[in-house]
Amino acid sequence: MRIWSKLGVIVTALMSVACSVTPPKDVNVVNNFELSRYLGTWYEVARLDHSFESGLERVTANYSLRDDGGVKVINRGFNPQKNKWQESEGKGYFTGSADRAALKVSFFGPFYGGYNVIELDKDYRYALVCGPDKSYLWILSRTPTLDEGVKQKLLQTAQRYGFDTSKLVWVKQP
Repeated sequence: MRIWSKLGVIVTALMSVACSVTPPKDVNVVNNFELSRYLGTWYEVARLDHSFESGLERVTANYSLRDDGGVKVINRGFNPQKNKWQESEGKGYFTGSADRAALKVSFFGPFYGGYNVIELDKDYRYALVCGPDKSYLWILSRTPTLDEGVKQKLLQTAQRYGFDTSKLVWVKQP
């Protein structure tokens, strides 16, 4: 019986991390967010790698409105080893006020993870996004590449928040 209670505690702990939708405690989320300006296609410039994206090139994310008021998310990337495109569709919802860039996103049924915009250009040309902990980080841009000065600015923000930017994968774009 003790093994089952320990297993229950472990599973609960893992699920709370895997399904966390809040940003890391010391990371600020963008306020005065306008979803209508964020919608559309973004290029993934860099990421902290995870198995669901590992090896992918030419990665994009497209955001559009859902009929239920949420956000439709389509992530797409090219897998050069398999010589084919991979695509996944998800859904996102604000975790609080719609003017705060903190959402929960799901690609796998009832399981949600945090999607938090932590830096955003005033013209919505580039963004720095993190998940529920510091192992999830993306640099996104409206164009396939970013100016070196903008890259450095985003890297400094990420480093200030404690993200390990030395582990970023710079995504090959067209």
